Amino acid sequence: MSGGVDSSVAAYLLKEQGYDVLGLFMKNWDETDENGDCPASKDYEDVQKVCAQLDIPCYSIEFISEYRDHVFSEFLKQYEAGYTPNPDVLCNREIKFDLFLKKAIEFGCDYLATGHYAQTRPRSSTGANGATVDLIRGNDPNKDQTYFLTAVQGQVFNQVLFPIGHLPKPEVREIAKKMGLSTATKKDSTGICFIGERKFKSFLNQYVATTPGKIVDLDGNTVGTHDGIAFHTLGQRKGLGLGGEGEPWFVVGKRKDKNELVVARGSEHPAMFARELYAKEMNWFAGESPSRSFDCTAKTRYRQVDIPVHVEVTSNDQKEIRVEFKIPERAPTPGQYVVLYQGDRCLGGGIIHQVGPSLYELGKTEL
Repeated sequence: MSGGVDSSVAAYLLKEQGYDVLGLFMKNWDETDENGDCPASKDYEDVQKVCAQLDIPCYSIEFISEYRDHVFSEFLKQYEAGYTPNPDVLCNREIKFDLFLKKAIEFGCDYLATGHYAQTRPRSSTGANGATVDLIRGNDPNKDQTYFLTAVQGQVFNQVLFPIGHLPKPEVREIAKKMGLSTATKKDSTGICFIGERKFKSFLNQYVATTPGKIVDLDGNTVGTHDGIAFHTLGQRKGLGLGGEGEPWFVVGKRKDKNELVVARGSEHPAMFARELYAKEMNWFAGESPSRSFDCTAKTRYRQVDIPVHVEVTSNDQKEIRVEFKIPERAPTPGQYVVLYQGDRCLGGGIIHQVGPSLYELGKTEL
């Protein structure tokens, strides 16, 4: 239980269904924020209140060193390399659905239940990795969180329950209000996984050494300066400090060897769009890909509407793929994840490590 409304309602629904429920709170970060507050302490207080209301036992466990070693250190490493990492995906793989699940089993639990907006469905046959269920999108398209679960091994979901995955978010809040749960009106958490909302640049500056450099246009002309390319991502508009006549500037590339940020004017500039990408460290929920070459849909960022793609498995171990977009994709970003779907079923996903030539590089002047 995180101290939010989603896990609170998940616990309530499980108890209503007759499960013997145990509330486990996970503390992964022990530093205060810029206001001197420790978000984890407040969250645990909320967990204790809900558990008292539901009359279920409550415990707090810590993975502070494990989080630093397996999630936060990789997060910093990727930023230093000029990529845009996704710590939520890594945290789910390394902590929530690994160490946390093992701890739940030590407590005598048969299942780990979370407040994720996702679902599982029995498979017609056991996967190559032992998976007996498929990962299915949450019914609320605005909250579906299967994107963030893409690095979790498929067989893990055999022991996972998603009690609110079939519900829209407004209904979850209504249930919490009806039952008088103390978290009913609590704001949804945002920011870095388990660290919370921070002033990102000042927070990152504590851990990552950055070097100022030039901001250049596609012709190589210097149009401004940046404090470090780690602070910027493809498709970004705000925070560049660039003005002048014409359409707004957007980040369309990073030249890490020169420490240059590349920008172009207009949200629909061809330099922002690509026809293909390459991904590595693919995790197939069934333990293997559907075939060596197939059509499906994909997301390259959370909340994105699926886009039709063609996928080719390019390595013998099925860990590397090439994804061709049926229509040009805006700002696919190295370090983020591409996640594949067939209908409501999530096939798996991998880390984007290379994006094919942009339409601008292919000589296109418009989409």
